[in-house]
Amino acid sequence: MYYVYFLKSEKNNDLYIGSTENVDERFKKHNAGKVRSTKVYRPWILLGQEEFATRSEAFRKEMLYKTGQQKEILKKRYGLI
Repeated sequence: MYYVYFLKSEKNNDLYIGSTENVDERFKKHNAGKVRSTKVYRPWILLGQEEFATRSEAFRKEMLYKTGQQKEILKKRYGLI
């Protein structure tokens, strides 16, 4: 299984969207500073995740969620705006 996951930065209240095969391991990497794009915004809180059968499905959904309108909808869902 593959997942799209949603993180909230405790530093600046920003929303990060990613995809992975192992959410727990990826989340640990984010908080350990091993992901360049999220390193400076640590610590992170895992807000949620969605499950997909294939990597391509998860990646397509991740890209959709990263569009402006969809990201704003997610921010509202998780109370970030």
